Amino acid sequence: MNFNWNNPYPSTRRPVFARNVVATSQPLAAQAGLRILAQGGNAVDAAIAAAATLALTEPVSNGLGSDCFAIVWDGSKLHGLNASGTAPAAWNMDYFRRKHQGAIPARGWDSVTVPGCVAGWGALHEKLGRLAYADVLAPAIEYAERGFAVSPIVQEKWAAQADLLQPQPGFAEHFLPRGRAPQVGEHFVLQGAAATLKRIAASGGRDFYEGETAHKLVAHAQAHDAALTLADLRDYAPQWVAPISQAYRGHTLHQIPPNGQGIAALIALGILQNFDVAARPVDHAETQHLLIEAMKLAFADVYAHVGDARHMRVTPEQMLSPDYLAQRARLIDPNAAQAHASGHAPRGGTVYLTAADKCGMMVSFIQSNYMGFGSGVVVPGTGVSLQNRGHCFSTDPDHPNAVAGGKRPFHTIIPGFLMRNGAPVMSFGVMGGNMQPQGQVQALVRMLDYGQQPQAACDAPRWKWNHGLSLDAEAGLASTVAEGLRARGHVLESMADPYMDFGSGQFIWRLGDPAVDGYVSASDSRRDGLAAGF
Repeated sequence: MNFNWNNPYPSTRRPVFARNVVATSQPLAAQAGLRILAQGGNAVDAAIAAAATLALTEPVSNGLGSDCFAIVWDGSKLHGLNASGTAPAAWNMDYFRRKHQGAIPARGWDSVTVPGCVAGWGALHEKLGRLAYADVLAPAIEYAERGFAVSPIVQEKWAAQADLLQPQPGFAEHFLPRGRAPQVGEHFVLQGAAATLKRIAASGGRDFYEGETAHKLVAHAQAHDAALTLADLRDYAPQWVAPISQAYRGHTLHQIPPNGQGIAALIALGILQNFDVAARPVDHAETQHLLIEAMKLAFADVYAHVGDARHMRVTPEQMLSPDYLAQRARLIDPNAAQAHASGHAPRGGTVYLTAADKCGMMVSFIQSNYMGFGSGVVVPGTGVSLQNRGHCFSTDPDHPNAVAGGKRPFHTIIPGFLMRNGAPVMSFGVMGGNMQPQGQVQALVRMLDYGQQPQAACDAPRWKWNHGLSLDAEAGLASTVAEGLRARGHVLESMADPYMDFGSGQFIWRLGDPAVDGYVSASDSRRDGLAAGF
């Protein structure tokens, strides 16, 4: 792309140019990945090092009990990895009727599916890594042993969740060591995490699923009348999958197929293909209205049809049919907001990172506990904070996402990967609940329709559709745009959830030959993040 390198939006950050680069939402993690690249590791090694470090330094969004997804360009081929966890075998409708009056709780052990991220790290390293696994995890182990100073936005989100999660098993002991959330710059050590990481490093991750760590997880689950068993852990395996894709403006966006919501971004772009998006300026009410309505239509289908791919009644190919998307596009009224049928938007709690090396390997990686700290459960002696992805299951027995043992729930986390004519262009993502496909679409339109450079596309003001006509908008959104959206019937509201915001993006765009031209990278100023390279 021939980018305009000016940034018309307030920002304290500039694009970073390098032949080896890592961009994450927390600076220590980016530097951990960069350290591995400097030691001769490749982009996969760097991504794993960064992910393991983020599990410690940004515990408000992920941990050792997270799930993860990845898309990797290995230099000649695109790989997709789905390391989302499955439901315990004992879960079914009767289980939740008996214990929770038919609802799936948002917190506690009965919201926890099998954690997938440690298995995901292992699968990535075994297939595509270069350095010894112990070397890749060494930076994270050091932070687990010595601790770290809590960064500002991490602290803000920590404090926002402390009171709610304080009663959950193990949470206060591990994450409120002085009876409160740490202050900015205060030293914090996650108890037990170093020993767990050392066992993971020595076993290629298998300890988490069949060794000492597994036994500790199951003992804690059983002590709290939960369903997780050693068999649930031992039988779990991540899946290598073929990414699904959608063409847009001469490029192709790739996503992990369902059970994730990445298909929402593809549907929205497929709908927008039917419009001359660039007919008006990007920061114009008509332009943004078009994007909003396309996203609503995408979510309506995603919430109705997406779940574990083995249980879906329609295929991604059917949902992405050009004829069908053209039909959906015709439903958009350029002058009026509409409430397309859909479920309420899931909330988030996620970290996204990306890494690329001088040999051309590029990694798009996302890892999450969901809803901030996740379930709030922390297993004593391990430092493992557990996700609450089970809360994403449906209790409607006729829905493809209906809860059942061994199923993967609907997932919000989505790594993105952009290509052009079969060649890699950009590894990127925007973390944060249902903001993820919305953030990806908003950024891609700015880059591909309007030529805005990655950091500008990162910093530009965002909106977030919630449900019905409800829309959150950042303060930086131009008043003329906000007024034009209200005139079309959008209901602009203030955000009620103190944890959630407008997401956070990390972008790495390939400039040419990686060994010569390198990459340009951006890191979102909505987090403590950093794009770093050499």
